[in-house]
This record gives sequence, structure tokens and C-alpha cells, in this order.
Amino acid sequence: MMTTEAPSEFTDLETLPTAALLAGMNRLDQTVPLAVQQALPQLGALVEATVARLRAGGRLFYIGAGTSGRLGVVDASECPPTFGVPADLVVGLIAGGDGAIRQAVEGAEDDAAQAWADLQAHGISAKDVLVGLAASGRTPYVIGGLAAARAAGVATGCIVCNAGSAVAAAAEFPVEVVTGPEFLTGSTRLKAGTAQKLALNMLTTATFIRLGRVKGNKMVDMQLSNEKLVERGQRMLMDELGIGQPAAAELLARHGSVRAALGGPGQA
Repeated sequence: MMTTEAPSEFTDLETLPTAALLAGMNRLDQTVPLAVQQALPQLGALVEATVARLRAGGRLFYIGAGTSGRLGVVDASECPPTFGVPADLVVGLIAGGDGAIRQAVEGAEDDAAQAWADLQAHGISAKDVLVGLAASGRTPYVIGGLAAARAAGVATGCIVCNAGSAVAAAAEFPVEVVTGPEFLTGSTRLKAGTAQKLALNMLTTATFIRLGRVKGNKMVDMQLSNEKLVERGQRMLMDELGIGQPAAAELLARHGSVRAALGGPGQA
């Protein structure tokens, strides 16, 4: 049996008071970062492969179903505002199409051929990286996509939450974060989903730091798309240049980005 499907150590959940439910979930959640820690060498290998492909002009793709697919879409959508990269540099695809982000599309994850068709619609090529996301490690949509992509020369990785899975076997750079039984038996949106979110955060953040999208510890390429981010950009300039807020505001308005205002080289 997959460990993510193993019975919960908690029983009779419907009889527990709210405080006990929350305390139980919180106790199990605290094991997730330790599980991620065990997978850091695997995650590091995937980061290095991703950096190499993106540096050479490739893109990063995610495929997944259900919670895993939604997490990939979220991570992809957060890269442009955070790092100032093109919207199509990181692409998240979910079984059943964009409509499945909000509402489950029954049976979509069982189509082993659809992921490759979805990827081809985005022009995936041997320059790119594909990361399959599947807590169970057995999703046909993900397995089929990884197999077809690998055969086409695409670099392949995955993030799964069971050891020895078919998804991991299909990927060159598997990341196995073994999170164990869930609080609610089989509900992998809990610990497993949290583990995948942590791994995705680390994958793209480390990748874009390595690609020069950060200066010091600051998001100098972030999109100045709202008042909060404009104020953050002004604070960056105030800290870096030792100037006051009015001067920082004028400088940022004139140059349009923190990096440009600092006189740094542009990013591809």
C-alpha cells in the first residue's frame, strides 16, 4: 500500500472537539519539513538541471492532476511577478484543462496520452524541463507525459510523496518526499500537498536566484503591479542607495524597476 493511503493514526475524527482536530493536524504538519529535508539532495539535482536548461533558453513545465496540478499552476503563476520573468517561462498544466483549477474534472487524470498533447500545444521541445507532480506517484496523466517527454529529449523531474513510484521511475530527476499517512486517511491535500508546495517554492526560488534574478536578498526584478510592491521597491532603493523616500519614489518611477534604478544589468 502507498504510505499516503495508509490509515490515519487518528480515529473517530467526528467525535473529536475542534481543539483536538487542529492539534492533531498541526502535530502531523510539523513532520513535513523534515521529510523535505531528506529529499534535498534529489531536489538539488533537479534545480541544477532546471538552471542549465533555462540558462540555455529552455522553459520549465509542470503537469499534474487535482491538488498537485493546482499547486503547479500556482507556482508557475507566481514566477513572473516575483522574478520579472516572461509569463511563458514557467508553465503549469493541469489534467482537465484550466477549468479543473476550480472544479474537478472526473477521469481526466486517467488519460495517459493527454499530458503530451497538452504539452505539445505549448510547443515543448528538447530544450525544456518537465516536472511531474503527483502525491500518489501513480497518476497516468503524469506518467504518460513524463514518458513521452523523456523520449523526446526533454529533461524530466517529479515531486512525489511515496517511495518507489511509477512517476519517479519515469523521471530522470525524481524528488521523493515521503510524508506518510495523512490525518484524514488518503487526503493528500494535507501533508503531501504541503510538502509539494514547499518543494516547488524551493525549486523556482533557487533556480531564479541562480539565474541572477535576485540581488542580495531582494527581488529587484519583481513587477511593480500594486501599491504594496511599489512601496517595497522604494524601500529597496532607500536601503541600497541610502536615499530618502521622495528620491527613491522619483528614481523608481523614472526607471520602472528596482534593478534598472540601481543601474544593474538587465535580465534575459
